[in-house]
Amino acid sequence: MLLPIHFPHAGAWLSKNQRILAADVGGTKTILELFDVRQNHFHSIKTTTYRSKDHSSFLEIVRLFLIEQPMPDKICIGIAGPVLQGTCKTTNLAWVVDTEEIRQQLGIPYVFLINDLEANAYGLAALSPSDTKTLHAGNPENGGNVAIIAAGTGLGEAGLFWDGKAYHPFPTEGGHASFSPRSELDIALCSYLQKQFGHVSWERVVSGMGIYNIYLFLRDVLKRDEPAWLEEKMLSGDPASVISKTALQGGCPICDETMQLFVHYLAEESANLVLKMKATGGLYLGGGIAPKILPLLTEERFMPDFFPRGRMRELLEGVPVYIILNPHTALLGAAHYGAYSGLPTTTLNFPAIELLETLD
Repeated sequence: MLLPIHFPHAGAWLSKNQRILAADVGGTKTILELFDVRQNHFHSIKTTTYRSKDHSSFLEIVRLFLIEQPMPDKICIGIAGPVLQGTCKTTNLAWVVDTEEIRQQLGIPYVFLINDLEANAYGLAALSPSDTKTLHAGNPENGGNVAIIAAGTGLGEAGLFWDGKAYHPFPTEGGHASFSPRSELDIALCSYLQKQFGHVSWERVVSGMGIYNIYLFLRDVLKRDEPAWLEEKMLSGDPASVISKTALQGGCPICDETMQLFVHYLAEESANLVLKMKATGGLYLGGGIAPKILPLLTEERFMPDFFPRGRMRELLEGVPVYIILNPHTALLGAAHYGAYSGLPTTTLNFPAIELLETLD
């Protein structure tokens, strides 16, 4: 399932071997991978995962990673947050990442910073058929724009504009748009969350934190029973992970209902995103949660909440829906973006060429 993706001002480094340091920076973890790129083939040298909150900055992690490693020719960072003028203040992490600071501190002139969902979008060019699962076949012949939505620590959204020949990925901050309650239960949930957060975004219900928020609403407002053994497990582990794993095992009504609502809201916001982008070319469900809850994320559970959009139902029925299974899609996208970007600038608006990548 290789997608034709435009890479910014590609070609400047295609004839040279190079080392690329790719990063996927999230609120929970930061993954670094060093690639040796030769003749358009990407060979992984080293990969390390760090707990983001255990470190004071991204630079600190990079320095640790590069101990006894060769310095890269370029760094490309996919980061969870809005990127403005080569800088990002992360949404769910107390970091500021600045390309100019990284260039000066490490002496590497080629440093690129892109949104993590934009990196995921570029990574679609490197995926094989085994890296995705088809949730709904739709009508692939319709073609057109593509949307990608990813629930993990937070909620990321991005798009790929189809120009008739290839796709142009672009980031959004759609996960922070206002949650849109439709039913009485939705309204009660929204009211509950407003009292805690003021503004209630889609991220508050469609993410790891969203799973726990839904659970607490069911427990505290709707008075669903919380088993003592479950409370104890959540005290010693990540609540969202405990809830989702328990739902997969079955036999826990509050966890089952929590995940049913999570899938419902994921389908709702996915449909909203597809309509706003007219993403008739397909929807990709990425992030860390979707691959871990595949038995709960079935066509029978997801699509009935995705389709009902009034007069747009027929359009949505034709949209192919895929689940991204490869957890390193954002890293692959960052690596490819870095490899095929050859200027030390963060304003990437140069003519692009179409490339289909191969990955070892």
